[in-house]
Amino acid sequence: MYKPTLDYAQQLDKEDNLAHLRAQFHIPKDTKGNDWLYFTGNSLGLQPKQTQQYIQQELDDWAKYGVEGHFEARNPWMPYHEFLTNSMAKIVGAKPLEVVVMNTLTTNLHLLMVSFYQPTKTKYKIVIESDAFPSDRYAVQSQLKFHGFDTEEGLIEWKPREGEELLRIEDLEKIVDEQGDEIALLLIGGVNYYTGQYLDIKRIAEIGHAKNCIVGIDLAHGAGNISPELHDSGVDFAAWCTYKYLNSGPGSLAGLFVHEKHAHNKELPRFAGWWNHNKETRFNMRQPFDVMPGAEGWQLSNPPILSMAAIRASLDMFEEVGMEALRAKSEKLTGYFEYLINQIDTDRIKIITPSNPKERGCQLSIQVKNADKSLHKKLTENNIITDWREPDVIRCAPVPMYNSFEDVYRMVECLSSILSEGKEV
Repeated sequence: MYKPTLDYAQQLDKEDNLAHLRAQFHIPKDTKGNDWLYFTGNSLGLQPKQTQQYIQQELDDWAKYGVEGHFEARNPWMPYHEFLTNSMAKIVGAKPLEVVVMNTLTTNLHLLMVSFYQPTKTKYKIVIESDAFPSDRYAVQSQLKFHGFDTEEGLIEWKPREGEELLRIEDLEKIVDEQGDEIALLLIGGVNYYTGQYLDIKRIAEIGHAKNCIVGIDLAHGAGNISPELHDSGVDFAAWCTYKYLNSGPGSLAGLFVHEKHAHNKELPRFAGWWNHNKETRFNMRQPFDVMPGAEGWQLSNPPILSMAAIRASLDMFEEVGMEALRAKSEKLTGYFEYLINQIDTDRIKIITPSNPKERGCQLSIQVKNADKSLHKKLTENNIITDWREPDVIRCAPVPMYNSFEDVYRMVECLSSILSEGKEV
């Protein structure tokens, strides 16, 4: 049973086997040198201290070797993306064949839809969640338009029921059961960016495949946060960014998953470039296109090494700790956060994220009645970095790699104090 005291929070930190990881990150500080309370790893993860060393190594080798660094660098650049594959595959529960790090998230979604969104005149519709991240909505609308379909008719929204915030899987099942003959693709956010709801990816795949629909997952808010077990889920494809929970730096490269069942299908339509050509003959320059098997077959260009070095710095930490240990701490840390929020003596607060730890990651979305962005501003003035979403939600993510139980306690203490002032915020 949790306790709402600072001493108890500090005791939990002493008992935390992962507490040492915090010291391996740069924690932003206020003007007096005190650590910020940073709860926006769901938007941009903090920088691991070893990232600079990893990037510096490639800068040094670039200076030392020039173009020969592709072969002579300590970490040769030619196969550099392969250094990331095994660790990334473990994080998302995939086989190495199924994963590659490349491009950015929405770019990858478009490249995947080139292959997997193959509409006909009668089976062309796309299902997304009604409150999908805007970039996903724009991407599927543009795909519909590109293929000559009306975006209003072609887009089906999986919506929460009246008066509810969360999605029900049986409602998706009904949509697909009734309209599946017209649906070509389900593109669903595995963890909803707004509510933090972690959806049943395997069940979504089963529902879609039962009606011969392709199923894709956006794991922007899932990779490094939950354990999606992509291979076992059976989804056809997935994509995710790495700058949130994977701490790779602003705008860094993304990840891509294509299920093994599609790995050797050379007939899948796709855009091509020299980096998804057979690596054994890539530099012969005169060969007809020979696509590589697996997720590497969706690459187009040689990868940006400096960005990949930052990703590697973070993935090495994940490799050392493991997702199982991170998830265990995440459930406990977020559970304590939830407990403390529920102790605040007010009727203005409602957590819209599922209370079941198996249906969420570390993010809690806190709805505050009659609030506006001035509440977020007051938190920021107290050196608490959260994320505001209109009209009245604060998104907070206590990340197990660098947030502490004391962080959570002090954040809730401040929030409670602001609300108890009796002012409209």
